[in-house]
Amino acid sequence: MTIPAEGDIVQIHSYKHNGQIHRVWQETMVLKSTPKILIGANERTLVTESDGRTWLTREPSITYFHTELWFNIICMLREDGVYYYCNMSSPFVFDHNAIKYIDYDLDVKIFPDMSYTLLDEDEYEQHKQEMNYPPVIDSILKANVNKLINWIQQRRGPFAPDFIEAWTNRYEFYKQIKQQEE
Repeated sequence: MTIPAEGDIVQIHSYKHNGQIHRVWQETMVLKSTPKILIGANERTLVTESDGRTWLTREPSITYFHTELWFNIICMLREDGVYYYCNMSSPFVFDHNAIKYIDYDLDVKIFPDMSYTLLDEDEYEQHKQEMNYPPVIDSILKANVNKLINWIQQRRGPFAPDFIEAWTNRYEFYKQIKQQEE
């Protein structure tokens, strides 16, 4: 898998298990790119839903993707603190200038005080039947929900106290470089 360079602008493509596109984020700046981890940032980026509806993200966010984890994390920087939205998903691949993954419906929302809520269990059960998720996918996703909750409780990865500050500073640095280039 080729990987983008730091500072590159890429898209994010979310698919469903049946191969249908679910959602596209138009522009995300790559802040870190290794063969296993991709950290990006965006703000006020255009998002296109599968039905053609579009909207703009409201706040800056830092995104975290991993090739070995069955979740990705969006850290939304709001005035009253950092909110996290975690998609239970396939590990990402990078292909044709886009971060791509399969969204498996289950989501975990984390609040600034690090309390959290599991969302969309009914949607997951419905799609599991409709799209015939294999039992192994169900097992992997449930294990990764537990892994994600452990990360939250242990303040690992994007939940670590210094993660947001470090990557927000990197984002501001790359934005200044891009502005100077224009």
